[in-house]
Amino acid sequence: MAQENVWEREYRKSKLLTKENKPQSDVVRFVQFLKKEEGLIPENLSILDLGSGTGRNSFYFAEIGNKVLGLEISKTAIEIGNDNAKNAGLNVKYIKQSIGEIFPCDSESVDVVLDVTSSNSLNESEREVFLSETNRVLKSGGYFFTKALCKDGDDNAKFLIKNFPGKEKDTYIMPELGVTERVWTKDDFVQTYEKYFKILHMEKKTSYSRMNSRSYKRNFWIVYMKKA
Repeated sequence: MAQENVWEREYRKSKLLTKENKPQSDVVRFVQFLKKEEGLIPENLSILDLGSGTGRNSFYFAEIGNKVLGLEISKTAIEIGNDNAKNAGLNVKYIKQSIGEIFPCDSESVDVVLDVTSSNSLNESEREVFLSETNRVLKSGGYFFTKALCKDGDDNAKFLIKNFPGKEKDTYIMPELGVTERVWTKDDFVQTYEKYFKILHMEKKTSYSRMNSRSYKRNFWIVYMKKA
């Protein structure tokens, strides 16, 4: 409930998040990877967008001809996403729930799952549900895109862990927001996710986020995975 309140407040009066309706460039690159490297044309697929926010990536997948379900904890974010989809005449369904709970999807019913910096706010028990549920709902050979917070080489992340520690390993409580975030070393990420998925591609990316007129360096893992 505490994390839900934080995200609802953030979507009502954003300090960090953007409410633009353009897909993240990392997601567009993932689609290009599916086309060029995997020979998968992303049309008429079933897409599950975990922590869909205002639906910028859901909107993109629906726009290119896919069936999309978004799970999102913020009522305000869902309202914005519904308005955007309705105005564009797109069919995107959103359900309000945590992604650390059982997904409202049949087993092996989803072609592509997206997690764009959403699961970093889960605690460890929720993350186990999240990973096992992602594995359950993905079809054999289905794809899993993850953008996760990276600890390796990120001095800001290490500063936050030291000065604003969370209750669990490699977590901190984001000052001014109050949201808990989990950062990953490469070894920890691989060890955790390879229990469920085959990693096809993993790279580290550095970008900058702005909050209250200040710029923060953040490292991310961009990971493409597949259900064996």
